[in-house]
Amino acid sequence: MHPSVVVNVAMSADGKMSTRERRQVKISGAEDFARVDRLKADCDAVMVGIGTVLADDPSLTVKNPDYKRERQRSGKPEHPARVVIDSRARISPEASVLTKGDGLRVVAVSGRADPARVSVLREKATVIVAGETEVDLGRVLDELGAMCIRRLMVEGGGTLIAGMIRAGLVDEIYTFVGNIIIGGKDAPTLADGPGWIQEADFARLVLTDSIKIEDGILLHWTVKPQ
Repeated sequence: MHPSVVVNVAMSADGKMSTRERRQVKISGAEDFARVDRLKADCDAVMVGIGTVLADDPSLTVKNPDYKRERQRSGKPEHPARVVIDSRARISPEASVLTKGDGLRVVAVSGRADPARVSVLREKATVIVAGETEVDLGRVLDELGAMCIRRLMVEGGGTLIAGMIRAGLVDEIYTFVGNIIIGGKDAPTLADGPGWIQEADFARLVLTDSIKIEDGILLHWTVKPQ
């Protein structure tokens, strides 16, 4: 059984998540950071693509000590499982997502990943091999479901999110839209990659809530079944 999937991103007013050099930009503030930390603490796992790991080296840990204690009191690790989609096993064994905080780590690779790198990764994480040349996201979610992961948060990047949407795996999307314009046709967006050509293939959303936060707005969407 697949976990339910919630995507969370912050974007500029023109829909960019970072600069064209993939340099991280502060789009939201403390109030939204606290919201994201709460959301993360309420999920069983957090997933990112290898591009996000290489660009930002995130730990994907829960920051608020009260939230960590809540998780421990309910019998969970302080932090949700950390999941990286990495078809060629490019992640460094010393990446923060593999070394900071307790809890399960999962790296999903494809059959084209270097066996030597996969062997090293197995010392730091549970490795899932799914797909021949690219990671089969549906199979990964099947494996995560078997690990009793019921709610999965996806934080990026745009290629992974687009793949998840294309596969019909996303249930909810939170987009914080900030009060800046980043610009650049090559700057990352929520759904990168080739995109959809036919209008009939577009993902359709239902706006369930909108909240003004600081100098931006948080939009909560549910995804219509395809």
